[in-house]
Parts: sequence; C-alpha cells; structure tokens
Amino acid sequence: MTAPRPPFRADHVGSLLRSSDLKARRREHEEGRIDAAALAAAEDAAIRLAVRMQEEAGLEGITDGELRRKSWHMDFLTRLGGLASEGRALPVTFHGRAGDVNFTRPDLRIDARVGRPAPIFVDAFRFLRSVTTRTAKITIPSPCMLYSQVGRANISRAVYPDLDGFVEDTAAAYRAEIADLYAAGCRYLQLDDVSLAYLCDEGMRAESRARGEDPDAVLALSVKLVRATLRDRPRDLSVCTHLCRGNFRSSWRAQGGYEKVAETIFNQMPYDGFFLEFDDARSGDFSPLRHAPRHVRVVLGLVSSKVGALESKADLTRRLEEASKFLPLDQLAVSPQCGFSSTLEGNDVTVEQQRAKLRLCVELAREVWGDR
Repeated sequence: MTAPRPPFRADHVGSLLRSSDLKARRREHEEGRIDAAALAAAEDAAIRLAVRMQEEAGLEGITDGELRRKSWHMDFLTRLGGLASEGRALPVTFHGRAGDVNFTRPDLRIDARVGRPAPIFVDAFRFLRSVTTRTAKITIPSPCMLYSQVGRANISRAVYPDLDGFVEDTAAAYRAEIADLYAAGCRYLQLDDVSLAYLCDEGMRAESRARGEDPDAVLALSVKLVRATLRDRPRDLSVCTHLCRGNFRSSWRAQGGYEKVAETIFNQMPYDGFFLEFDDARSGDFSPLRHAPRHVRVVLGLVSSKVGALESKADLTRRLEEASKFLPLDQLAVSPQCGFSSTLEGNDVTVEQQRAKLRLCVELAREVWGDR
C-alpha cells in the first residue's frame, strides 16, 4: 500500500502549549541571563517531548509545536527583507468567553523591496525531521499575512507603484524558503492565514473599507499571492492552508461563515487541503463545502483548542455526517479547530486536555475511515 498523502484523516493545526520551564528559559534569554545556545537546547528538549506526545497520540503529521516561536506569524514575517517599524505597538482586541482580551502587534511598513535575506525556518525543520520517523510538517504564515499586516497605505508607492511588483517579490521570497525546506526533506507544508477568514466577518469588512481597502480586491490579491508562491512547486509537496478567525489566550477576533470566500479559495488557490474552523456557531454551517473540488481534502476543525472540555465522539460523528451532505466523507478529515498556542502565552487548556483532544481526533478518524 502507498503511504497516505497529507493532510491526514486525523491531523492538527500545529502549535502546542509551551511548558512553564520553556517560557522561563525564553524570559532568561530575553533578559540576557542565558545565551542563544542555552535557549536552543531547552527548545530542542521540549520539541523532543512534543514529538513523542504526538506520536503516542497516534498522529501521522508531526510538528515542532512552534515551540521556537513567540508568535505563529511574526517570527517569520519580521525576518523578511523590506520591512521597517516605528517601534509602536498597535492595539488589537480579541473576544473571549470571559470578555475582551487585549493584544498588541508591531506597526510595520514596507519601505524597500521584499526579500528573504536568509533561510527562516529551515534549520528548525531539519531538527524536527531528525527527531521523528513520521511525516514532519512545517507551518509558516501565508504570504497573504504580509499584506494584512501592512495594507496598501503602509507599502511605499516609491518602491511599489502598483501591487504586481509586491506580489512577485513576496512570492519569490516565499519560493526561496519553500525550495530550501523541500531540499531539507519537507513534503508537508502548511500556510496559515487569518486574513481570509477575516473577510468572512461583516464588521471587519466594514473596517477594511473605512481604511480604504476593498475586501473583494483583497481577496483577489490574496489569490495572486498564493498562486505566485506555489507556482512550479514540486509535485510531491503537499501544501495546505489553515483559515483561522483569531486565536490568542482562548479568544478570537472574527466570526461569520465561509460563504463569502469559499468558491474563490477552493477553486482558485492551488492547495491540497484546507483546515477550516467549525468548533462553534461563529463558523457558520457546512454549506460552503459544496464549492470544494474533488481533488482537495477538507480538515474539519470540530474539536476546540480554546476550551478544555472534551467533545463527545457521538456529537463529532453526527457533525461529520452533517458535513458529508455537502462534501463526500472521503474528502473530509478531522482536527482541532486551531493550534493550542498560537502565541507564547497559550490557550486556557492543560497539557493533558491537549493530549486528550489529539487522541480523540485519532480515535474518531479510525472509527469513521478505518485509517489515518
């Protein structure tokens, strides 16, 4: 039998909870009390434990939990060339069960051509691949995320009088990183994206218009970015995306079903798989799945990474049956709705609850499909 191609029947988005010890080592490094080598050694040890946990849970796609990062996207984006910052922190409001949660992000602009001065996550991937015999998956922010962090107003018109040059330079930087990851043995890549899911939220679309952006034009630009990034990719490299509505300390930013973007992303973005959030009513119903073409697999994020309570297997099976009315069961898979720790802080979930949710996905997949 040939090995299954990712995404797997039971999969996960990528990030995992950081231990208190690892968080302490990072603080010590930032304060100058330990050097980079000492922090890397702590990260190595934590990643080995995270890999063992994933393998024991029965997963086939193995990540490093993003344990070397403070942020799922900024650790990558800020290492691209062409970006500058005034050093200001921009406030962002997330919404949680207990109320709003405040978050800040750097104020970025593009004042030179986008590039990739050096490999970004290639060494991290090499280490991950060296400590697992299963399929090592690397997650990086989608190229759409670079545009979402700056917007047209913060892209120098002297450098990019139109956005075609921005698209080509950004895609070229990404292609260089992807080529090096592939040479290092990567065959499972995930491009994480909140910008596309934010286009599903009517309130956020209105905010976009108030900034002078046309949400539909942003979607069209996103298609160009992804298509240019994945142009001429190796045939045996599986590339997926995860559409997230925000994930910070168990809180979220956006809401709304996928209908506004589904037909476009499914049919114009050359992904092999889509990780979509469906853990609660904010995600809408399954009807947008009807737009998915036959060759893609949709990984339903039915298991919440935001709360510790373990879902009922019977309820999850019922929801899979509901989804199969719009997309054949053979094209579906299951995962947690997002990562467990998109930032250093992590969600309000314990390590044991995290482990139980990953095991639940594997057990459900084996019962429903008889494979992973």
